[in-house]
Amino acid sequence: MINSLYFNYKIPTKLLIFKTNINTKKKVKALKSFFDSHTSITKWSIDLEDIDNVLKIEAAIGLNESNMIDQIKTQGFYCDVLSD
Repeated sequence: MINSLYFNYKIPTKLLIFKTNINTKKKVKALKSFFDSHTSITKWSIDLEDIDNVLKIEAAIGLNESNMIDQIKTQGFYCDVLSD
């Protein structure tokens, strides 16, 4: 028997926020499959109207910011942690 608490369990996540040069729908589309297939990412969005083209990623706690930056740069885009 499966405990009903099992269905209500959520994997702990954290929010990562980056500034990028992902500034068009075409660039977002180029990265869509990368983000959608990444096993640690549960949600992601890119604000094309923001001056910093903010990328928000909701991900598993274990996802490392610098690792994600490196992966995005490997895809040919600029990415850095958005600081205050």
